[in-house]
Amino acid sequence: MPPAEHGSVPRRGIWGWMFFDWAQQPFHTLIITFVFAPYFASAVAPDAARGQELWGFATGIGGLAIALSSPVLGAIADATGPRKPWIFVFSVIGVLACTSLWFATPGGGHVGLVLLAVALAVFGMEFAAVFNNAMMPDLVPRAELGRLSGSAWGLGYVGGLLSLVLVLGFMAAQPDTGRTLLGLEPIFGLDAAAREGDRAAGPLTGLWYALFVLPMFLFTPDAPRRRAATGAIREGLTRLGATLKRLPGERSYFSFLLSSMFYRDALNALYAFGGIYAAGVLSWSITQIGLFGILANVTGALGAWLGGRMDRRFGPKLVVSVSILVLTLCALLVISTTREELLFMPISGAGASSLPDIAFFVAGAFIGAAGGAIQAASRTLLVDQVSRERVTEAFGLYALSGKATTFIGPFAIAIATGYFASGAFDFSIEDAQRLGVTPILLLFLIGLVLLPFVKSRHQEAATS
Repeated sequence: MPPAEHGSVPRRGIWGWMFFDWAQQPFHTLIITFVFAPYFASAVAPDAARGQELWGFATGIGGLAIALSSPVLGAIADATGPRKPWIFVFSVIGVLACTSLWFATPGGGHVGLVLLAVALAVFGMEFAAVFNNAMMPDLVPRAELGRLSGSAWGLGYVGGLLSLVLVLGFMAAQPDTGRTLLGLEPIFGLDAAAREGDRAAGPLTGLWYALFVLPMFLFTPDAPRRRAATGAIREGLTRLGATLKRLPGERSYFSFLLSSMFYRDALNALYAFGGIYAAGVLSWSITQIGLFGILANVTGALGAWLGGRMDRRFGPKLVVSVSILVLTLCALLVISTTREELLFMPISGAGASSLPDIAFFVAGAFIGAAGGAIQAASRTLLVDQVSRERVTEAFGLYALSGKATTFIGPFAIAIATGYFASGAFDFSIEDAQRLGVTPILLLFLIGLVLLPFVKSRHQEAATS
């Protein structure tokens, strides 16, 4: 159940806000992680390593665009008041870009256009989330923020799970069998040989988002207009400049932005490249990756829900710290697993053993749970750093801090993968992929080291 109402906010308004996560999660589940990304790497790009490289550049460019503009637009939104107009504009960009992915045919000669659509989808969908997140503090008291955020993330994971089951069970078929995960022929006459079921993940994501974001627009109250847009740009930029000048002196706020910049980038890299990695290194089919995604979404919903309850009792800082430790160990397990090795040690009966598959599924379960918890708790911990009047700007800076390394992370993975696969070393494509994703471990550890400097208002809220 969602938290109790805050002031005059009706329960349907709270549910409407929560449904934004339900609406948006299929973008992360279907496009970024489990269906379209591995399809692109295995069928659209020349080979898996090149696909990982190109995907890193596309998502990195989208992240860079957000990094450069989100703090400014967030400050302007705080000056004007309402957030829904901003959400609408960026939602349109995201929906159109996702829908256009239908045209990413196997072996097509328009890879550049596909990558542009991916970058625009990242830009639109992530930007819409910046402004939706900024609405959260106006809905419930501080003591209930953790439960609200956790419940919303959990609801989002359920939406991602259902959309994934829909695609894998009824739409995406194996090219060799022509059957879906449930053993059915694809609905709507989708052609398995042309990978139309995998490509349909794009239009489905756009339609799903457009339908389920409506409760937020219809029922969730928006911030009142504070002033006309004329002059708001100057005021927003002035406020942002003042914030940036004093930010180094706000130790907790500054430390949180730095810490989250690194650990969220590491998590996003796990999500963005996990399916590609499994397809290239373990030779998983889309069906196996889909089962992996279903498991991760189930545990993600449970992790977000449980994390929200732990946040309310122990505070968001503890939830984030424990989650980083779990995710670091999972990343190490993933990177150390191939068909021939587990934890970098040779496997007897290499190539035929199911141990690598089991290890990857175990890692996926814990990544889902810890990922859901850390994302929900991070929203609460950010709200603790600023006043309500600065919250949209704060989420803009939060997006900046995350995207500042979200484009560096994928770029580093892309460059490293391309370098190790270039022929300068005697590495296989699988080894090049493994070496290309190792920066994830370092990013998690940097985020953990910076976290002790961050303060939470959990105890204050609990006693008020």
